[in-house]
Amino acid sequence: MREIVTSITMRTRRPIPTIGLGVYKSEPGPVTKEAVLAALRAGYRHIDTASIYNNEADVGDAIAASGLDRSEVFVTTKLWNDDHGYDNALTAFDRSLEALGLDYVDLYLIHWPVPNLRLDTWRALERLTLDGRIRDIGVSNYMAKHLEEILEHAAVVPAVNQIEMSPYIYRSRLETINLCREQNIVIEAYSPLTKGRKLDDPVLAAVGDQYGKTPAQVLIRWAVDKGFVVLPKSITPQRIVENHDVFDFQLSDADVARLDDLDEGLATGWDPSEVE
Repeated sequence: MREIVTSITMRTRRPIPTIGLGVYKSEPGPVTKEAVLAALRAGYRHIDTASIYNNEADVGDAIAASGLDRSEVFVTTKLWNDDHGYDNALTAFDRSLEALGLDYVDLYLIHWPVPNLRLDTWRALERLTLDGRIRDIGVSNYMAKHLEEILEHAAVVPAVNQIEMSPYIYRSRLETINLCREQNIVIEAYSPLTKGRKLDDPVLAAVGDQYGKTPAQVLIRWAVDKGFVVLPKSITPQRIVENHDVFDFQLSDADVARLDDLDEGLATGWDPSEVE
């Protein structure tokens, strides 16, 4: 029986909650604020946003309104493509922190591996950790080749790599997964629910029936059992609660393997493996 894990210790020895609420494409304003509040009431302690989402302020407002101490909520935001480069990245972070209304963020990520600029951008993130306004830094949408570049040149190894991950792309990403594990880089799984494309898969239904769980819960639990941090997205309170209700069961090894076999190279968005 695998241990039920509600947080993972990063290479910096700081914990990151296993399940976070993603707010990608959540409408700025009350929609995002209420979704974050619903998540915090449901027990989430990890919120993932980005400057390009245009809802950082709503995330910050929700945390302030929640009554929770700032230290209880793990907050991630990300630097967008237009803000790459050393000086640009420093300025962009200041904007994000101001929008969030926070004194610091727990994790700041490079959103995409923009060619020619990403190493200068990483140097800026390294500098930003020195004044305490960022606890940890990492990357997003970095494949093995992008990670190898940063490992060769950077002074600080990323704490996290956030990539699209579900059983439907798992084996196609094994090179990147294995490199992250070798370097003790936590993998965060975004779009774990395949943006709804595979929720009617009869395999998910059959596995879920064994545990009294929904296909969405099976996908989230699969990611947890793989040792990933998982970032389901919803603005519906009932779904937000459901997506977090996965700590009372564990998939058998046989069921994990069955889900692994579902790989079909499904990338529901832009595939970063195409980026040089």
